[in-house]
Amino acid sequence: MNNFKRVFGPGKPVIAMVHLGALPGSPLHDSDAGLEGLVTGARNDLNALQAAGFDAVMFGNENDRPYEFNVDTASTATMAYVIGQLRSEIKVPFGVNVLWDPMSSVALAAATGASFVREIFTGTYASDMGPWTPDAGKAVRYRDRLGRRDMALLYNVSAEFADSLDRRSLPDRARSAVFSSIPDAVLVSGQITGEAAALSDLEAVKKVLPDTPVLANTGVKHATIADVLKVADGCIIGSALKIDGDTWKAIDPHRAQDLMDRARAARGDT
Repeated sequence: MNNFKRVFGPGKPVIAMVHLGALPGSPLHDSDAGLEGLVTGARNDLNALQAAGFDAVMFGNENDRPYEFNVDTASTATMAYVIGQLRSEIKVPFGVNVLWDPMSSVALAAATGASFVREIFTGTYASDMGPWTPDAGKAVRYRDRLGRRDMALLYNVSAEFADSLDRRSLPDRARSAVFSSIPDAVLVSGQITGEAAALSDLEAVKKVLPDTPVLANTGVKHATIADVLKVADGCIIGSALKIDGDTWKAIDPHRAQDLMDRARAARGDT
């Protein structure tokens, strides 16, 4: 069975982000709040998302700006600590994303028992962080070497904060990634965090990948969730769930509940 279905089942999962506060060593880290501040913030967001009924959650380090390709070991270790503190409270499948480092993401997932990883695994990009050349072969072999072939790998094929140097169309790049790199799902993104992928891009990628899960990765909102789920096989949501829709604020329980209610209605859940 495909790892995606093993983790999420046969439906269209709506995955909610738990954005950790800036980690030690990153410029925005709150040293006064310390590790316990990170745990408390993540716990509050996790509780709100689980109460709203999201299908899965994903822990990410979006606050660690400017992002790195080779993440400091302390960042990965701190994420593991925070997730470890919350592990007994997590009631749904969970994943991780250490921006923008596939190897660290896989290591963190293995260490915490996460079911899935989201990352940029393929392609070549010009980005805000410099030339971007991930190595899918290395990351997938690392996953298997750690004994986690059951870990679902979600490939973001349209990197945020970057432009692909591969001049093939997005559908062609997505189709090639599936052929050469065996992802469990393909993600389609907007230009930056919180900005939507064009619905036409989702439609085009899904058309060439009818047998591969294709998810909307950024910018899904209350007003668009129904249209997105008509095309995509699921979605990942962060900013729309926050207070005032602001990426850097805490989860708003009312916004989270409203969005998940709309998702259930769009899916025809009973």
